[in-house]
Amino acid sequence: MPPSNSDLDKLLHRAEAVLARVEALLPPPVPDPDWRQVTAARWRKRGGRGYLQTVAHPHAIRLDDLVAIDEQKQAIDRNTRQFVAGLPANNVLLTGSRGTGKSSLVKAMLARYAAKGLRLIEVDKGDLTDLPDIAERVEGLPQKFVVFCDDLTFDAGEAGYKALKVMLDGSIAGAAGNVVIYATSNRRHLLPEYFSENLETKHVGDEVHPGESVEEKISLSERFGLWISFYPFAQDDYLAAVAGWLAHFGVKPAAGPREAEARTREALQWALQRGSRSGRVAWQFAKNHAGAQALKPRRP
Repeated sequence: MPPSNSDLDKLLHRAEAVLARVEALLPPPVPDPDWRQVTAARWRKRGGRGYLQTVAHPHAIRLDDLVAIDEQKQAIDRNTRQFVAGLPANNVLLTGSRGTGKSSLVKAMLARYAAKGLRLIEVDKGDLTDLPDIAERVEGLPQKFVVFCDDLTFDAGEAGYKALKVMLDGSIAGAAGNVVIYATSNRRHLLPEYFSENLETKHVGDEVHPGESVEEKISLSERFGLWISFYPFAQDDYLAAVAGWLAHFGVKPAAGPREAEARTREALQWALQRGSRSGRVAWQFAKNHAGAQALKPRRP
């Protein structure tokens, strides 16, 4: 015997009551930042809901503080200026050696162009599946948004890999005109590469055709319109970065040749202990040296 209308009404009423009780247990939705006042935010999850968490004090880096990467600075600055001006601009992939200024360069763009409407949204790799939701949140706003994915690498089969490909290429809905993606990675192709994949390579006459596995890995990085590569610092570049950061932290120039030589030797030993010469290592040395100098008692 089919249920009567009254039975259906009672069932619907009970279902609505249950839903109301469940909604009462869920945290209230977090309002989006006021982008007229806020310049940076992080995408976060709470109770299964995504929201934009305001960054109260974004890491402000001056472009002039970054040394030995002049070509890289010019490339990303030009692309960002185009974007802020409402002109065509590319998604950007910054790849190369660790500590050479990839992330700092993106942060420097925010510091330079925030007053002209540039905004930064940082997204963890695990939340890349939410990229369409993030783009929808900011679509139509007057500000320009860089979605920033730092230290981006994937393992085969990760869900975020497909989501990023779709976002870079545009889905059936098309890409938001006020959103670009800036990503950093130590891997050029974002995925691990294995020796066995080279066995798939075919030779057709004088031409070399990579196998399907290699093509798949190359296809993601090729969706970024602009590639910017970073390389290990030469010794002179490293010492120039040390000098720049020491000045940034208020350390006075060396009083004479002996003090300058001692400071250089100390900076090189610091890099040797870490097995790397880079802008990050220079910054860490400068912080340590500036702090140690400030603790020394002043001569009467």
